[in-house]
Amino acid sequence: MIEQLPTVMFVLTVIATAVMAASAAIQGARLELDLFGATVIAVTTAVGGGTVRDMLLGRMPVFWITDLTYLYTAVPVAVVMFYVSTRLPTGNGKRLRLLMQFDAVGLALFTLVGVRVAQEMETHAAIAVVIGVITGTVGGMIRDVLCNVTPSVLKEDLYATISLIGGVSYLVLDDWIGEEVASGVCFLGMLLVRLIVIARMDMKAQSSLDG
Repeated sequence: MIEQLPTVMFVLTVIATAVMAASAAIQGARLELDLFGATVIAVTTAVGGGTVRDMLLGRMPVFWITDLTYLYTAVPVAVVMFYVSTRLPTGNGKRLRLLMQFDAVGLALFTLVGVRVAQEMETHAAIAVVIGVITGTVGGMIRDVLCNVTPSVLKEDLYATISLIGGVSYLVLDDWIGEEVASGVCFLGMLLVRLIVIARMDMKAQSSLDG
């Protein structure tokens, strides 16, 4: 059985679980799924990256089976966000932007959690970075595949690249300024870059419509 996550990683994982569940619930509302379907996709998205991470690292049973906090977080967040999303105006791109913003937070948080969990398992630095990328991106990939949408990681929007650079930066900064400060700096860096990419994509799409 895996050991309980340290407090900081536990909090980060819970927050990441919530925002990824929210992103999937919004996608479910956008595609006019019912509440059950949206919730299933939200929970799968929220725990997907961490599940693959734990399986690759041999941390069995996986994290959400030994601690129901993650399911208790994902399900109510999904339900609330689904109903909120169904009441937002459609056709103006607001729900898609909100989805991508939640996803950006989840990408950054889960990347850091993945790297830190791999470090605790005493893996090589390169493997820790790979595990971070997997943890950060797989949940979003699962959401997009289940919703029949081309995954962001396969598009030219720096999705996996941001996770990769963030993971490497964390490992470098960890030796210089400590894990807490390094985590904060890398989280903000990944989030900021991802939000800039999203803003540029939004501007490009708007320009196409105007043209």
